[in-house]
Amino acid sequence: MKINIITIDGPAGSGKGKIAKYVAKKWKLKHLDSGIFYRRIAYIISKKKINPINKITIKILINDIDQISSQKNKILRSEKISNIASIIAEYKFVRDFVNTQQKLTIKKSKNKNGFVIDGRDIGSVVFKNASIKLYIDVDVNIRAKRRHKQLIDMGEKSIYPQILKDIKLRDKKDKSRKNSPLVIPEGAYVVDNSSKFSITQNQLNIIIGKYINGKY
Repeated sequence: MKINIITIDGPAGSGKGKIAKYVAKKWKLKHLDSGIFYRRIAYIISKKKINPINKITIKILINDIDQISSQKNKILRSEKISNIASIIAEYKFVRDFVNTQQKLTIKKSKNKNGFVIDGRDIGSVVFKNASIKLYIDVDVNIRAKRRHKQLIDMGEKSIYPQILKDIKLRDKKDKSRKNSPLVIPEGAYVVDNSSKFSITQNQLNIIIGKYINGKY
């Protein structure tokens, strides 16, 4: 039986997670956030005080992990963990490990309705044959403002110019990295999430609604 998969790709702070949650709830799908896997590895690296540029030590660390949890945790959203995750996400062996973990999670799941998965290379690399592919686009200034507010709401210190600088740098790294760069996946629908979320919802309802009504 073919498992229905909806992929959601896009740059940092584009609202992929919020969109994925909406899609999962509306169409009764299981939400899988690929970024959580990178963040959990980053959290372990931080706790063990491993230098994120020490590839050899990180490779040894990963080789000792059979399966990593996809459960979310507020501590994983900190800027420190985000920065470490951004560094290790450039390593091919880390990406290969995370991709395997995602497929393993889906394989072991009892969910029959399907999955919505968000990340940076989900539709372009991990699940190329997904039922529907989405790419979320948002102006970098809007993304920086949203991230700034998110950190403030979490009780973290946040300076907007620095957040904007960090996101621009992350965009550059994501789009130029050798392994699985951020691109618009072939056959993906580009969704603009710059305005009110209700506008984005309307776009999603049209795109996904046609597929759901015809396939499910």
